[in-house]
Amino acid sequence: MSAVLSVMKELEPEYIKIRRYLHQHPELSYNEVNTTEFIKQELTKYGIEVFNNGKFTGVIGVLNGSAPGKTIALRADIDALPVKENTGLEFASVNEGCCHACGHDLHMTTLLAAARLLSKYRHRLQGTVKFFFQPAEEKLGGSETIINNGFLEDVDAIFGIHTWPDVPGGSIGIKKGPMMAGSDSFKITITAPGGHAAHPHKTPDPIAAAAYMITQLQTIVARELNPLDSAVITVGKMTAGTAANIIPSEVVLEGSMRYLLPETRKKIHESIKRIAEGTAISLRVHAETEIISGCGPVIGTDELVNMVELSADKLLGTDKISILPAASMGSEDFSAYLAEKPGAFFRIGTGTDNPNSHLALHNGKLLFSEDAIAAGAVTLCGVAFLFTGSDFSALE
Repeated sequence: MSAVLSVMKELEPEYIKIRRYLHQHPELSYNEVNTTEFIKQELTKYGIEVFNNGKFTGVIGVLNGSAPGKTIALRADIDALPVKENTGLEFASVNEGCCHACGHDLHMTTLLAAARLLSKYRHRLQGTVKFFFQPAEEKLGGSETIINNGFLEDVDAIFGIHTWPDVPGGSIGIKKGPMMAGSDSFKITITAPGGHAAHPHKTPDPIAAAAYMITQLQTIVARELNPLDSAVITVGKMTAGTAANIIPSEVVLEGSMRYLLPETRKKIHESIKRIAEGTAISLRVHAETEIISGCGPVIGTDELVNMVELSADKLLGTDKISILPAASMGSEDFSAYLAEKPGAFFRIGTGTDNPNSHLALHNGKLLFSEDAIAAGAVTLCGVAFLFTGSDFSALE
């Protein structure tokens, strides 16, 4: 067992208690007031300088090593989901209709533990470590608050973590290239004069046009994109009509798109507009298409992904590393940091023998292995030492 893992094992019971407290008291995006205050208090205990995230929730911690050097940022998100918890745990959420079904409670705890470890090894650390406890990841915009408040400007590289049910607890998962999908949304407003259902010849039908558009939009992935370039287009909402015997004057389609490559994103945007306009012309209605930008794909720097692998290999053991077979089509606003700085994103495994630990993220019955805390914290600690050129042997 590595030296730093041994230290972490001694601290583990304390951090399991912290995780359970955070799990029991979840808060929704941009309302993480008590969570922010709790994190501030913990960081202050470790002798880490604390900064407010401007007018937003969230907090930034700064730890200066014993010598100047590079600056690395480590990030965890802190918000919960508007989901009812059905785990039956003794420490289940006390906030009705709100729970940490995406594992952000483990993210926070893991980063707090990493901050504690790095503070203990401060005398062997060069450079500066920033700890980003970011609000509102579930809204895919909280990262922008950290960036806009200037905390990323002097950072040389950034690393992030996320729970993953398909990786065993106590292990980490890595992948080079695209790791998570970019996500945008779209809104197509179809209009026509409207009229009586008994006289369809007197007005174009926007519902019929919408139905054609929905089916035609699926041909973008099936017939316009390279089969090797993963993408998803979903029409998730259709607003239309007031009565069975009225042809409405307006139909609104709303949907989302997921993609792994920036060039795929551009192609999808162009194709959605073309199909909406072309279908509208052919069926004599009018269509307005709005593309709403979300976040880009998570694509780490290979060299920094290798650094995560090396840290885990040396400090946890080779058997604690899982190479992820494919990217996730889920999205993460960690991508906003990667648009500005090099970085890497990796999984902390939360799977156990319990089938409920392998449910999809955002499921109110999902269980998480708390072994993820130590594995993630130790790996992050090692990454900070490797990236800043500190004496890594102090951790082994």
